[in-house]
Amino acid sequence: MAEKLSDVAVKNAVPKDKPYKIADGGGLYLEVMPNGSRYWRLKYRFGGKEKRLALGVYPTVTLKAARKNARDARDKLSEGIDPGELKRQEKLARSVGAANSFQAVALEWYEKQKPRWSESHIIRLQGVFKNNLFPWLGHRPISEITPPELLAVLRRTESKGLLETAKRSKQIAGQVFRYAVATGRAERDPTPDLKGALATPIVTHHAAITDPKEAGNLLRAIDGFRGTPAVAAALKLSPLLFCRPGELRNMEWAEINWEEERWEIPAEKMKMGLAHIVPLCDQALSILRDLHPITGRGKYVFPSARGASRPLSENGVRVALRTLGYSNEEMTPHGFRAMARTILDEVLGYRVEWIEHQLAHAVKDANGRAYNRTSYLPQRKQMMQAWADYLDNLRGQASTPNVVPFHTATR
Repeated sequence: MAEKLSDVAVKNAVPKDKPYKIADGGGLYLEVMPNGSRYWRLKYRFGGKEKRLALGVYPTVTLKAARKNARDARDKLSEGIDPGELKRQEKLARSVGAANSFQAVALEWYEKQKPRWSESHIIRLQGVFKNNLFPWLGHRPISEITPPELLAVLRRTESKGLLETAKRSKQIAGQVFRYAVATGRAERDPTPDLKGALATPIVTHHAAITDPKEAGNLLRAIDGFRGTPAVAAALKLSPLLFCRPGELRNMEWAEINWEEERWEIPAEKMKMGLAHIVPLCDQALSILRDLHPITGRGKYVFPSARGASRPLSENGVRVALRTLGYSNEEMTPHGFRAMARTILDEVLGYRVEWIEHQLAHAVKDANGRAYNRTSYLPQRKQMMQAWADYLDNLRGQASTPNVVPFHTATR
């Protein structure tokens, strides 16, 4: 087979008004387009039909590389294989493989579940994907990922001392694998095979004051806080509402139902993805009414000092507690939940299911069904008012230690 083209001839091929071809031999030719683009093509026959095969674009594919590609294609023809159809099938396989990669499946699962999640959960999830999973597993076909491969990725995180993050990464990966199984893109979830393979994180609880006397001293200190109205109000509401700190700082005026005297939190803001109701006691309503003339024109009840379009920083209440002299080892914003949970149960004797519902924990009935947001609402409303009155009593005792202890009938 005589080869007619040279590197100089290819390089100097001048565009014309219409596309034209320069043959090299054996069916290989260079097609020159009016815009100056130059494409390598191979003309061949298969099954009695004349076909064309694209071999690349010059100068990315040189004359030497184009000739090699043409020889490889002719070798396939000699084996009875259509090189054009083979190329199409390989391209399709790559496309399907990309759609079934760990990252593609994970993002599909993420978009389906996202409406159920709180903003803070979404941020944590994005961080796990971006920093701990996608860099090493993202491109891999999800059906081909083995337990040892997954373990090696998780140990990258573990080796940095981020034991809790490694554990969370494994849990999230497991959810993605199970979704892949359900949608027919993987046969099994490999995460159960890693049981016991990762170091166990040391469980640390949020620091909390649960002794009634110490709680009274804290409440008295809170009354003396001197800060911005938004931070002061958030700090005073923390023990009264004992919701999650992220839920409190993201409170919106539109969520306050003044007529029903309750705070109605939509599902997308909640950790468990379920709408939640917080009955507002008289004391909480008073704090909110005092704050409304100051921040009521904006979206957030507790706007950021940097701009009303953003909520209070997650460190707002925490820094306020530090200002009052309470270290991170003594009391945290999350600790108000433990304070309420312990005292309502062990001191005031309220039913655990009422408390758990008010804490927005996952509570199910005897048949395993989740209760809805209005479960025990009248009882919870009464409990929240009694809790606020009890806190007032503790505050009073801290000011005048000889006051007779407060008791309430709860059962």
